[in-house]
Amino acid sequence: MTFFSRFNGLTTLMLPPFSIVIPCFNEEARIGQTLRVTLDYLATNAPESELIVVNDGSTDATAAIARERLNSAQVATRLVENFPNRGKGAAVRSGLLAAQRPIGLFSDADLSTPLEETPKLIEPIANSEVDIAFGSRALDRRLIGVHQPWRREQAGRVFNLLVRLATGLAFWDTQCGFKAFRLDTCRPILKAARIDGFAFDVELLYRAQREGFRIREVPVRWNHAEGSKVSFFRDSLRMLREVIALRAQA
Repeated sequence: MTFFSRFNGLTTLMLPPFSIVIPCFNEEARIGQTLRVTLDYLATNAPESELIVVNDGSTDATAAIARERLNSAQVATRLVENFPNRGKGAAVRSGLLAAQRPIGLFSDADLSTPLEETPKLIEPIANSEVDIAFGSRALDRRLIGVHQPWRREQAGRVFNLLVRLATGLAFWDTQCGFKAFRLDTCRPILKAARIDGFAFDVELLYRAQREGFRIREVPVRWNHAEGSKVSFFRDSLRMLREVIALRAQA
């Protein structure tokens, strides 16, 4: 499905309407810039889309900054408040379940995957080729501009290997924060999901695979941004326990 618009006599390729969800927790330092970039991108490339910001119990000025940015937007917007802090998984699900467009995409607040990569995920879903498309740093590492610190990058590779062994998922990067869903198909798994922490991505893909959904892993450009909310040791162990529990529930 392809959309075109005409401006000053020029024909421009447009994206079909979609909802973009940005979960945030204590992101006052960058949420203003992130929302400015996102709103500009939508206004230019997908003006019928909507932006949903999920404030996951922030204790700083994140909500106030987001509200100010959204109030002056030229596209549909919404601020969802989760209190108290429940975790990234809960925030993403809240946003996707609130979405009013046929396709829902979530992006990390640091925009590590540039929004210019959005068509790689949206178009296969809009063209009825897949039900879920998600960004991957592992399929083509030449697309990584700024790498994570060596220890964190190696830990991510080990984690994804363990995910493959524990769940049978045949994907190489389940944790990239850039995923899109055909919402009429995926709402049941979003409602059924229970993991609120950082392993929520694995649960959604695992449930989708068990339901026979069409899933595509897509290589995307990516740049590490400082300020990650993931604790290297604490969250890695928690995520591993959550993944093992997934298999036990099968």
